[in-house]
Amino acid sequence: MVHHVLKTDRSALPATFPPAPGSAPVEWRVSDRLVTYAEALAKMEARAAAIADGKAGELVWLLEHPPLYTAGTSAKAADLVEPERLPVFQTGRGGQYTYHGPGQRIAYAMLDLRRRAPDLRAYVAALEAWLIATLDRFGVTGERREDRVGVWVRRPERGRDAEDRSRPSACG
Repeated sequence: MVHHVLKTDRSALPATFPPAPGSAPVEWRVSDRLVTYAEALAKMEARAAAIADGKAGELVWLLEHPPLYTAGTSAKAADLVEPERLPVFQTGRGGQYTYHGPGQRIAYAMLDLRRRAPDLRAYVAALEAWLIATLDRFGVTGERREDRVGVWVRRPERGRDAEDRSRPSACG
């Protein structure tokens, strides 16, 4: 059997992802201390379950982790030069290794897609648009790459093709 995958131009998807009319506003939480990855993951899983059960509202949680790596499904142990230097947490997200640490603010968005639109591509596209708009408010230009998920920032001071990635991801 042949499966055809439809590629959607993410820039053609809505840049907003509003909740259903009458929905409660999204709660915003900012942690003022470093939050371990294990603690953050446990709290996010509990909150996501409560949101799915209708027992809690949506949440965007801003936090920083102590130094660590998350490993996506494409991560290879041989890619880490000093694997014992920092803790490594396996995740179910795609990609390779991602460093997290002090000074790197992370936004974990726990939203109920049933209240908005059950369209994961539209959700990711809206998160990308949100990141691009937020970066723009700080005078930083973020861009999409149609062949990769995420928001990319060119870093010419690091070399002609250097760039940093800011990406929406699931638990990691």
